[in-house]
Amino acid sequence: MEVIIYGIPNCGSVKKARDFFEKHQINYHFHDFKKLGVPHAKLKLWCKQFGWEKVLNRKGTTWRKLDETIKMEITDADWAIKLMFDNTSAIKRPVIETTKGNTIGFDENVYEELYL
Repeated sequence: MEVIIYGIPNCGSVKKARDFFEKHQINYHFHDFKKLGVPHAKLKLWCKQFGWEKVLNRKGTTWRKLDETIKMEITDADWAIKLMFDNTSAIKRPVIETTKGNTIGFDENVYEELYL
């Protein structure tokens, strides 16, 4: 099974996901989107698959620090994708892509069901 974990290294949820795969000896590739960015096509795919409201991390400091006028502009997938492309920290983490299915966020029960 090919596994790609998208996220940032210092994120707690990303650390938990990486620990899960390491504990179960599942090899993965880590894509640090702070350093490597996220292709526009991936953001569109994730928004289509999970819904842009779920992909956009409105609980993080990046969102909280945004100007209120910018927040009010985020009313559809196109605006959300533009924001996330420009501010990768606004993407909910981790996003995991595998041949068995994709997930967003950390949920050990879902991981056990899908990846083991």
